[in-house]
Amino acid sequence: MFIQTEATPNPATLKFLPGRVVLEEGTADFRDAESARAASPLAGRLFDIPGVIGVFFGYDFITVTKEGAEWQHLKPAILGTIMEHFMSGQPVMAAGESGNEAPEGGEFYDAADEEIVAVIKELLDTRVRPAVAQDGGDITFRGYENGTVYLYMRGACAGCPSSTATLKHGIQNLLHHFVPEVQHVEQVV
Repeated sequence: MFIQTEATPNPATLKFLPGRVVLEEGTADFRDAESARAASPLAGRLFDIPGVIGVFFGYDFITVTKEGAEWQHLKPAILGTIMEHFMSGQPVMAAGESGNEAPEGGEFYDAADEEIVAVIKELLDTRVRPAVAQDGGDITFRGYENGTVYLYMRGACAGCPSSTATLKHGIQNLLHHFVPEVQHVEQVV
């Protein structure tokens, strides 16, 4: 098994491409070892590596976020863990668990804005999310209120130094171009 790696715009996050499907549907974002161990054998094992503070699963990639340690020291352990997991035939997610698309709390917007929200979601799904997935992350719609779109950033996007520029200059301009009612884009945590 050959696992490729790619740098992401976030220097604390590295993207691993195992050459096979990781999650059939959705994404899964783990920010602590406890939730990782409960939902995913693979994420739990990755959190056992000292320095790993985040794991994100996409369709065909895994992003790992570190704190402190250098990639040259962490990368071999991460590659070995991913390879061992896939070679064992174990599932990525525990029984009954699946990828999660939305953060806790659901979406919020006024029913009168339903058409605007539909266009925003379509633009996010067709133009933004595929590009962000290339960088090892995901952005999902959280809400719309008074001309402001609220987005949830995960994977390599969460905590990325360039995420503010992506939101303000990239996504905000794109949404405003197609939906003039959109005046601002904000990140929610």
